[in-house]
Amino acid sequence: MKPNTTPPTDNAPEITPAGVEFTRWLAVGSLLGLIALGLLWELWLAPLREGGSWWAIKVLPLCIPLAGLLKNRMYTYRWVSMLVWLYFTEGVVRAWGDAWPSNVLAGLQTLLCTSLFVACALHVRIRFKAAKATGHFVPVPRD
Repeated sequence: MKPNTTPPTDNAPEITPAGVEFTRWLAVGSLLGLIALGLLWELWLAPLREGGSWWAIKVLPLCIPLAGLLKNRMYTYRWVSMLVWLYFTEGVVRAWGDAWPSNVLAGLQTLLCTSLFVACALHVRIRFKAAKATGHFVPVPRD
């Protein structure tokens, strides 16, 4: 789909650039996948202790940006792309050092973190490019 090149009028809605919706839903899906995986992993699939683990609370910080991603807030995409590296690091460490099935779940966490980062980075890039092309981009002043 090619975005409309005519500028929007006061009555017409803004045209979203191609790829924004895909990256938005990829980010939301990856985030929901990380939340579900974290809960399932620590409560039922491979908890650190029999009967579940308190480590399941590690998904609470992932719940905070969900509303911002659903509302398409640029700032949320930017800080989530940095937060996700904590979970990526945990996934790599546990994939390397844990036994089966925890290492497989950690590998899946690493893949979800990578897709979340890529989705957020592409989303921000596409939106900045579109803002610059339409003249809505406000550059940061240099000293």
